[in-house]
Amino acid sequence: MNLDVQLDRVSVTYGSVEAVRDISLRLPAGKIYGLLGRNGAGKTSLLSILASFREPSSGSVAIGGEQPFENAKIMREVSFIYDVDYKDETDKVKAAIESVARYRPHFDTAYALELARKFNLPLDKQLKQLSKGMQSAFNVCIGLASRSPVTILDEVYLGMDAPSREIFYRELLKDQERHPRTFILSTHLVSEMDYLFEEVIIIHEGRFILQDDYESLTSRGVSITGPAAKVDGFIQGMKVLNVQQLGSTKAVMVYGELGEASQSAALKAGLEIGPISLQDLFIHLTGEEYSA
Repeated sequence: MNLDVQLDRVSVTYGSVEAVRDISLRLPAGKIYGLLGRNGAGKTSLLSILASFREPSSGSVAIGGEQPFENAKIMREVSFIYDVDYKDETDKVKAAIESVARYRPHFDTAYALELARKFNLPLDKQLKQLSKGMQSAFNVCIGLASRSPVTILDEVYLGMDAPSREIFYRELLKDQERHPRTFILSTHLVSEMDYLFEEVIIIHEGRFILQDDYESLTSRGVSITGPAAKVDGFIQGMKVLNVQQLGSTKAVMVYGELGEASQSAALKAGLEIGPISLQDLFIHLTGEEYSA
């Protein structure tokens, strides 16, 4: 089932606080989207709207062309997996997996159990007895095995160690190839997860900043390095994201594509041109102070 996601001028307010401000997005079905934003940017509020946890304060949402809130047909096709406190959950891992399977029409129990084995989850242990990392691995098992047409994973890696996160990323790509659907991944681990994203969405202080495919976005940022005077002359009129200088050598990050003529001019001037990572772009486009 292909379900496009459409948001039209969506806002979310909590009392006098506007967490999401007039955001419009279109997410064609079947892609992996990275949702990036600093703490408090409104990511979880936005995702809760898509998951029908609440209605928008204003604006409209459509999934598969239908309004999802209190729409059982659409709601069962959307999975929202997020950090959960299992301190009172006495179900054992296997029983919890089987319980979820009863409510998710596309759920693959065999795959969930296979994932549990890969994460070394003890099937006969209560959820509340699992470590934080293992609870997160359980959430990943549920999210991937649900195979919902719209699967939202909101920082589900919390507490997972690096090898477990690598299993998560590998399995996500493998299962997306076998069973394509829309993934929306909210994360702070930009440099670690950027290769997963087909499209990137950045929001800041509740507002939409940009949406673009990963390759196009990262190609629009470049670093220029060389003698300070030559760098200063070359970057005139460009949008500068960051400047670093050591002695007479200056390195500048700029946002904007360089045409062939500009690249040729830079090389003739003895300047070095390099790429900028998605993390660097994210940091500067959301006003983060740069940290090398």
